[in-house]
Amino acid sequence: MKRSIIKSTGRYVPDRHVSNHDLAKLMDTSNEWVVQRTGIEARYWVEEGEDVGTSDLAYRAARQALKRAKWNPGDLDLIVFATMTPDVNVPGSGALLQNLLEAKKVPALDIRQQCTGFLHGLEICDAYIRSEKAEKILLVGAELQSRYLELTTANRDTAVIFADGAGAACIEARETNEEIGIITSILHADGKHSGVLKVGLPAHKSGKPISKAIIENQDHFPYMDGKTVFKLAVTRLPKLTKELLEKANMAIEDIDLFIPHQANLRINEAFRDRMNIPEEKMFNNIQTYGNTTAATLPIALDELIEQNRVKAGDTIMFLGLGAGITWGGVIYKFV
Repeated sequence: MKRSIIKSTGRYVPDRHVSNHDLAKLMDTSNEWVVQRTGIEARYWVEEGEDVGTSDLAYRAARQALKRAKWNPGDLDLIVFATMTPDVNVPGSGALLQNLLEAKKVPALDIRQQCTGFLHGLEICDAYIRSEKAEKILLVGAELQSRYLELTTANRDTAVIFADGAGAACIEARETNEEIGIITSILHADGKHSGVLKVGLPAHKSGKPISKAIIENQDHFPYMDGKTVFKLAVTRLPKLTKELLEKANMAIEDIDLFIPHQANLRINEAFRDRMNIPEEKMFNNIQTYGNTTAATLPIALDELIEQNRVKAGDTIMFLGLGAGITWGGVIYKFV
């Protein structure tokens, strides 16, 4: 049986370190205000005016992952790129990354699932490998969100959260009857909540993508109903966890580490409390990186591996909920 194994990982964040104290110079906020509501202490943004796009951040993370896997870009059967902030509206950033890597003729697939992008990517990679359509896949989650933020007091609820960064994983097929690699995955969507987290541009169903009225309504900036997102997350993620465990025929004690999407530390703490998960079994790094959307999970995984916090035989659960709304999870066992 073909199993999907994470061969290696990589991550990259820009050099520009932005603390809460830095943001306090731009809007009416404080380190205490941000930490209390989000848990975030700092984040990384690209430099203002820097000629860099999402695919450039992804390239740095991808090169690191490929080097660790000892793969050449031409060895790849597929590139899967998860982002909600592509370099341009058309074409997708997957093709731009493929060109940067010089991975000639390797197909590139873009997925737009926002906060659950990496989870959808893992399931897609697993489907390709189990169907024997691919042996070596590069999966990337990357975002460049700082350029879309309105750095004002009126929009501080979103301005203090989102950040830039990229994470990558090399996914390899392995023939084995062992229960290793990607064990199971579950993904959901509920479009009736699509309005709680959205950005109106560059597309707009009401007419021309750019008009005076749209600019005045500030549709080009992110909008988030934080309270609703919080309620949805802390109710749906526990139910999802039980679904995943039941599907995998596991108990919650069988999970060695939970890696949730890094949207808000308060959401993750509430989830942990509701599920009675020991603190040492939850990994959070939003304090350092902020919310990098599709990049949070691969950045967290790379950091865990770098810190030797996971070992062969460990079973981890990835979880996330975000715009759409979409939510999902993956159980993975290390080899």
